[in-house]
Amino acid sequence: MDAPRDTEVSPGFRDSDAAPFVYFDTSSAHGVIAGAIQIELVSRILVPLANGGVRIEYLTSGRLRCSPTAIKALRNSIDKALEMLTQPQTEPTVGMGPLQ
Repeated sequence: MDAPRDTEVSPGFRDSDAAPFVYFDTSSAHGVIAGAIQIELVSRILVPLANGGVRIEYLTSGRLRCSPTAIKALRNSIDKALEMLTQPQTEPTVGMGPLQ
């Protein structure tokens, strides 16, 4: 009997240690050009002042550029992740969307 194989995702998926983590607080702008979706992601930052206070600024932390198909897949993953928030959790919950 053959040893069990790892389940493969189709099409093949390769993980990259160089892939960035993107954290953002809001989306500041969105648009479409030549059929490509554009979304600007923004993070709120605190800038220390000499007097001991802070100034709040907003900094672009990422720019999404993708096809309508890709943005629908992203929206689907976001919707599913939001659904997971409504479920009681004792351990981290994960899910996976289709790779196209």
